[in-house]
Amino acid sequence: MKRTAFFFVCVLALPVGAFSQPTVMQAPQGFDQVRVGIPTGKIDTIQYKSATVDTTRRALVYTPPGFSKTKKYPVFYLLHGIGGDEKEWLKGATPQVILDNLYAEGKIQPMIVVMPNGRAMKDDRAVGNVFDREKVEAFATFEKDLLNDLIPFIEKKYPTLTDKEHRAIAGLSMGGGQSLNFGLGHLDQFAWVGGFSSAPNTKSPEELIPDPEEAKKQLKLLWMSCGDNDGLITFSKRIHDYLFPYDVPHIYYIEPGVHDFKVWKNGLYMFSQFLFKPVDPSTFLNTPFWELPPPPMCATRGTLRFCPTTGCFSGSKRRKHSSCKSTWPKNTI
Repeated sequence: MKRTAFFFVCVLALPVGAFSQPTVMQAPQGFDQVRVGIPTGKIDTIQYKSATVDTTRRALVYTPPGFSKTKKYPVFYLLHGIGGDEKEWLKGATPQVILDNLYAEGKIQPMIVVMPNGRAMKDDRAVGNVFDREKVEAFATFEKDLLNDLIPFIEKKYPTLTDKEHRAIAGLSMGGGQSLNFGLGHLDQFAWVGGFSSAPNTKSPEELIPDPEEAKKQLKLLWMSCGDNDGLITFSKRIHDYLFPYDVPHIYYIEPGVHDFKVWKNGLYMFSQFLFKPVDPSTFLNTPFWELPPPPMCATRGTLRFCPTTGCFSGSKRRKHSSCKSTWPKNTI
């Protein structure tokens, strides 16, 4: 049987004016290969004083092609996994190449990308047993380091837009759990939140989103992606299952794969294209090549809900809706 990614979305009917959001497709071949003759961004190593850890810490910062100190930029915080550090994305995914290529194609907004060390302790190297209790706890400590030390430093050193609508956070594995915990835990700070193959450090949905209606108001986009053969898939799925009845706008993207950079690079490629643009959730349903998700997965368009095996329903009471059958072409979720 052919293994094809499926793309589940839960969307709301939001006013978007005349804006037309292009369809975001899965990464094509060559998306992560260096291209000759295109403008390129720059990666620098910065050091910042952390009052949280009481030491000087490091992070990598990517500035986009054509970066100018006279212009203000949104900021995307990109976090690593439990076995990595601030250089893990650089070594495993060459994110600067992915982003440079997307800029060359006009698919992403100019942004600053910060890749910090999410292990907030004095010896933050990824050495020895990375699962030691002290090292695992340091990933939780990074919440304070991020909010109180790193973000203020970045906003002082670089020309940034400092409101939550211009701040995003996402990460892989342990960093995916951090991103969901910190982003959803601070909706006054982040409007764009993503988790790629989020790890067991991810809090329960009830802890993350105690008030779904408030999350619905605050979030621009919540993204969760994972490989279909990743043993950690349940940590993303349970959030999706929890949010679905409340119609909180989110993307739950499952593709063939395991717990590796193939999945995470595609997550970065796709998630970054949504950032810092007007969001038209209805376009999420126009991606033409996804197979319908298996039951009981459903999707919504406005007030209508479509389930592959049971048809269309209107509202939370699941009343049959007569207009559904003509509005949902086969294989277009």
